[in-house]
Amino acid sequence: MAVGMQPLRGQDNTAIGTAVTEIERLDVLRSQLAATFAQSGAPANQQAFAEVCKPVGQSMQQLGTANGWTVRQLATKNQNPANAADPEAVRHRRRFVQDTSIMSLTLRTAVNGKPGVRSLRRITVESSCLACHGARASRPSFVVSNYPKDRAFDFRTGDLRGLYSVFIPSKP
Repeated sequence: MAVGMQPLRGQDNTAIGTAVTEIERLDVLRSQLAATFAQSGAPANQQAFAEVCKPVGQSMQQLGTANGWTVRQLATKNQNPANAADPEAVRHRRRFVQDTSIMSLTLRTAVNGKPGVRSLRRITVESSCLACHGARASRPSFVVSNYPKDRAFDFRTGDLRGLYSVFIPSKP
C-alpha cells in the first residue's frame, strides 16, 4: 500500500488479492508467450504481435469486464497513445525506477471522481521484447507503419517497460 494511505477494508482486500493474482498470471503468460516466440526464431512481425501482445491485451480486457474493473498497461514510452501513463501512474512509476525491488503498489485513489483501490505492477523488459522494443532503427516494419507515434523503443533487458494498472471501484 502506498505511504500515507488508509488500510483496505475486507471487500477491498479480497478484490485486490484477486487482481494481484490475475495480473501476475497475465505477466507470466506474457513472458511464456514471448519466450515461445523468441525460441521459434521467427522474425518480429505482425505475427509476433498476434502471438504475444494481443492475447495478453485481450485477457486484460476480459478480466476488467468480468469484474467491473479498469485494467490497462500504461507506459511513459508507449507505442499506442491510448496506453499513456496518467499523472498518478507517472508519479508512482518513479518509485519503480528508483527501487527495482518494488514489484507492485496498492493505493487508495479516485478515477473520474469515483473512489477505489488501484494496483500497479511492474512490467520488466525481457530479451524477447527487444525484437519490437529494442533499437529504434531495428523496429519491425509493422511497428513503424501501425504505430506512427511509437515511443516504445531503445529499451534494454531489465528496464521498466511499463505498469499493469487495475482500478477497482469501491462498493457503496
